[in-house]
Amino acid sequence: MRIAIVYKGVTGNTKLVAEHINNTLKDKEIIYCGEPKENLDADLYFIGSWTDKGMCCNEITQFIGALENKKIAYFGTAGFGGSKEYYETLFSRVKSIIPSSNDVLGSFYCQGKMPMKVRERYVNLITEHPEDKQLQVSIKNFDEALSHPNQEDLENIKKWAYSIVSSL
Repeated sequence: MRIAIVYKGVTGNTKLVAEHINNTLKDKEIIYCGEPKENLDADLYFIGSWTDKGMCCNEITQFIGALENKKIAYFGTAGFGGSKEYYETLFSRVKSIIPSSNDVLGSFYCQGKMPMKVRERYVNLITEHPEDKQLQVSIKNFDEALSHPNQEDLENIKKWAYSIVSSL
């Protein structure tokens, strides 16, 4: 089975997860691990993206939209995390853009650190609006995300990748 791992990231989180999948499945026939490119022909695609306003990034949207009759396992990283329901909502959005001829095998999400400029923006906003409880939650979430993907996340992605390949 020919496997392609296609991802797009910004801060290094998604790349780290993709590389971990690649290392986990090194005994399989990995034909590609990198950013989206044309003319990839694999039997199974692990496709990953950072979360851009609740959706995968545009490059991944375009890549997914061009796939037909493929097996797809999707992974994502998100600055906000910790909630299975939130990750399911994100995946339902991604799943809605996958052409129906494809076989979607599952998804995996984990939290990932965000650029420091995001925290700076929150701090500036909370200075202007100190009563805003949501901004306080956002800063707390930002700080928690700094340690992700962590070892537990990577162990979970390893188990998930094995389960996808084992199911075929």
